Amino acid sequence: MIAEHHRKIFVLDTNVLIHDPNALSRFDEHDVVLPIVVVEEMDKVKRGVDELARNVRDVSRYLDELSEQTEDLSKGCLLPGGGRLFFEMTHHITDVLPESLSRSSNDNRIIAVTMMLKKENTNKEVVLVSKDINLRIKARALGLATEDYRSDKVVEDLDILTSGQLTLDDKTWETMSENLEVTPTEHGNNYQVTWPEAMTLPHLSSFVLLPGEHEMALRCFTANEKTRRVDLRDIYSYRSDRHAVWGVQARNLEQNMAMNLLMDADLDLVSLLGLAGSGKTLLALACGLHQTLDMGLYDRILVTRATVPMGQDIGYLPGTEKEKLGPWMGAITDNLSFLLGEEASDISSVLGQNRIEIVALSFARGRTFSRTWLIVDEAQNLTPHQMKTIVTRMGEGSKIIILGNNAQIDTPYLTAHTNGLSMVTQRFSDWEWAGHIVLKASERSRLAAHATQVL
Repeated sequence: MIAEHHRKIFVLDTNVLIHDPNALSRFDEHDVVLPIVVVEEMDKVKRGVDELARNVRDVSRYLDELSEQTEDLSKGCLLPGGGRLFFEMTHHITDVLPESLSRSSNDNRIIAVTMMLKKENTNKEVVLVSKDINLRIKARALGLATEDYRSDKVVEDLDILTSGQLTLDDKTWETMSENLEVTPTEHGNNYQVTWPEAMTLPHLSSFVLLPGEHEMALRCFTANEKTRRVDLRDIYSYRSDRHAVWGVQARNLEQNMAMNLLMDADLDLVSLLGLAGSGKTLLALACGLHQTLDMGLYDRILVTRATVPMGQDIGYLPGTEKEKLGPWMGAITDNLSFLLGEEASDISSVLGQNRIEIVALSFARGRTFSRTWLIVDEAQNLTPHQMKTIVTRMGEGSKIIILGNNAQIDTPYLTAHTNGLSMVTQRFSDWEWAGHIVLKASERSRLAAHATQVL
């Protein structure tokens, strides 16, 4: 229990509750104030069928439970962390605003509540919490303390996200090789080495790049924390025409590592992050077609993605589910046309013939995808809740391929720290049945590669 004078008062903007329906339970022993205008704004959003409306309904039900359990709302509703929730309904509260700010703006009314609370609680810190950058700027200009809502961050430091590869220098590899044990495997050799105490053990299914000019990569299969003994194995080479998968061969070492993960039927989840044009979608489709049509490991290929526009929305689209998704799946159909040798105009019939389905995220809830190769494209635009919904749909004998680029986030209020792509990359980095790799080179064309670097 913290001292009374150390308790803070947090004033919440509407977008905080819409973004995270559990936000009210994340302020520990501090008090939370909801301006009544926040409840009014939530009431306008609750009738939709999307995730935002669902979040609002969850918050509304929680507020209803809290208020029902509290006899005197003026004394606040007890929150799980020990703080209290207050509803601010003061009349003429906008009188504290400077004349330059509109009295009819809901954002300004929230600012007015914060100003009044600061004036009345000189012994406590009053903080306005909002994901609206402009609201925070206006509040700071009026001398108020503001914060972005940070409890939704699934990753505090993006540098800790595994890249799926580690490059060793000559000295480190020489030290490891002192107790080297080499045994033959089906595809090359297994190298058991002693990992240095000063270095963190590699993640399973990550890659260790050896020093030298030959770009040699080994894949980590086991890592013993007690003995520090690590098993590294040669990887399969997909960099020649003879070993191409559906006509696709790896153009660089990173793509070759990615194909090793995609072609490993023992892995249930593979995430590929990379620049535009790095080959994520093409590799995922080629490996999926080979293992579905040629090897029979899976019964079908499902492809889905977040339907978030990059620029101005073109409005509602006519037709069936597949017809509505057509414009969003251009990257998929372009790559399928390349792989299958069909014209884009014939792609609809080609999909059925090759057991490929395009599905909407909206209809994933309640389904079970068994013996399915599922590709989730543009995963950087998914919220953690959406990502959890998709991953938990996977049944026996299935594999999910998650593709994305954290530099191309189009969903409002989502960042590389808070989206589902970063969450799944971090949470599955130590799981033995998952693999992850970052593709850093653009292979689409020399123009695209140069544009990625300079624009």
